[in-house]
Amino acid sequence: MVTASQNDVRAEFHALRTDCGVYDLDSRAKVLLTGSDRVRWLNGMVTNNVRDLATGHGVYAFLLNPQGHILGDLYAYNRGDSILVDSEQSQLSKILATFEHYIIMDDVEVQNISEKLTGLAIAGPRSHEVLSKAGFEVPELEPLQLADPVWNGIVLTMVRGEGDAPSYQIWLSPENAARVREALINAGASPVGPGAQELHRIALGIPRYARDIRERDLPQETEQTRALHFSKGCYIGQEIVERIRSRGNVHRKFTGFLIDGPLPAPGTKIQLDGKDLGEITSAASLPTENGEQPVALGYIRREAATPGKVLQAGDAKAIVAELPFAGI
Repeated sequence: MVTASQNDVRAEFHALRTDCGVYDLDSRAKVLLTGSDRVRWLNGMVTNNVRDLATGHGVYAFLLNPQGHILGDLYAYNRGDSILVDSEQSQLSKILATFEHYIIMDDVEVQNISEKLTGLAIAGPRSHEVLSKAGFEVPELEPLQLADPVWNGIVLTMVRGEGDAPSYQIWLSPENAARVREALINAGASPVGPGAQELHRIALGIPRYARDIRERDLPQETEQTRALHFSKGCYIGQEIVERIRSRGNVHRKFTGFLIDGPLPAPGTKIQLDGKDLGEITSAASLPTENGEQPVALGYIRREAATPGKVLQAGDAKAIVAELPFAGI
């Protein structure tokens, strides 16, 4: 029997996919980098190209250890006289410690401004319409481009999200967040909780650090090519990343699975004829027009990663699927 709360999660997920949903970004941390060496220094720390990043634009990147393993993921935005780093709160202490460790004689100041800058996210096909109805000037933005409009006397930052699905983030002072959130709801956005956010993430095939991306993983295994730049110059862990690129692909890859049977728990091994080929990292049952569709994210050996290939995950069949999941 489906409980009321489960019905709510499904309705919220439906809003994110077909209408418009709004939710808090309290789980995100903000770090400000200033100083004359900030661009050169950060470019030597992360896997993507910060050196040539235009003002008002951002990139997604990994932070690696010298062995090429992933310490964290983040977004870096060029704010002109500073760089703003956006990541999960759960990664903040590790990222700050790594940053501080590698600042030696560099003119770089690292400041955690998470208590001064919070965020809201709005996603779904009607996002632009709802923002306009709530009185926001919505500029034409490229993915990961930002602008600083003023709304009812409140100075805020609007960031367009990645991917084809319409989404925006609004960064602002915590004391103004409730007022903006209420305005978006009054304009037609549905409040969305963590459960529906997680369903939406899995449906889009977006890996989450500490769950789908672990420190033992290598960048190319995650399939997040948007985080990598191969001609930007040296950075920590670059030798391993370049060696993988020049010698051929890694043995595993991150992918999706359609599940036929009971939903496997994270950590469940993916097998063929009793031989381990990979593992599940995230799983969910997604609402569709034709009922529930159990799906999972995880890693599998590349030679078995053919879409449509049927494997075993516990007591269920796991059918390899491309990401994002189609028909959801």
